Amino acid sequence: MRRWISLAAVLVSAWAFPVAAHGVGDADVAALQVTLKAWGLYVGPVDGAFGPGTVTAVRRFQARRGLAADGLLGRRTREALGRAPLGRRILRAGTSGWDVASLQFLAWHGFPSGRLDGRFGAGTDPALRRFQRRAGLGADGQAGPATFTALRAPLPRSPIRVAAPCALAPTDGFGPRGNRFHSGLDYPLAKGASVFAAAAGRVTHAGLLRGGWGTVVVIDHGRGVRTWYAHLSAGRVRVGRRVRSGALIGLAGASGRVTGPHLHFEVRVRGAVVDPLSALA
Repeated sequence: MRRWISLAAVLVSAWAFPVAAHGVGDADVAALQVTLKAWGLYVGPVDGAFGPGTVTAVRRFQARRGLAADGLLGRRTREALGRAPLGRRILRAGTSGWDVASLQFLAWHGFPSGRLDGRFGAGTDPALRRFQRRAGLGADGQAGPATFTALRAPLPRSPIRVAAPCALAPTDGFGPRGNRFHSGLDYPLAKGASVFAAAAGRVTHAGLLRGGWGTVVVIDHGRGVRTWYAHLSAGRVRVGRRVRSGALIGLAGASGRVTGPHLHFEVRVRGAVVDPLSALA
């Protein structure tokens, strides 16, 4: 309990950077949710949406501080949260705070960092460096003005259209999932069900992959676009093979770190994961 109180005290030490509205949640609200969760006032997902759960948590915070419990982020509530102006400090490994929680929302820019918890740890550092490289910045793992400016750019999108990898509709989408970020779509395929190429291209990986992925097929479609098919029970293609759209490339399964058979499908553009729904034809 003491650790959470300490974290919460740090989380309100800095103002979150603004993020352009893309219909994907606001980084400032996500940081607020992380803070309220650390205080035990919020139990919902860190999705950056100022919905009923967040409003209720804000009211609880206001009541605790003796403020009018209206659920609005008025001047007195913001002052009680203690947020300071943007750019007060450079974010790097080992720092914690409201601004770090906002930075972790760079997951929407294609580089999930693990837990959305306001701690600049082992997951945030490599995610930030990958983002910096993609943005043409020095990948020093330190978030300063140049990184914040790059994070205001539009989210990456696929320059090509792709087809669904199977006939079923996905049951789990791209975006926040609890305190983490889901980087693709999950399709509820039974073990052994056919998985098809989403577009024509060349196979760049076919086999086991570390990190809980299990058996994975990756296809390069050109223009910086690659599709990933994970947790397969078996692949049906080899590295270097060219495949047409709709070709059988593998069988669904439960390999890797999963709770049951399904297909995890990703679309990546120059290394950044994008919402597959925005690319599906």
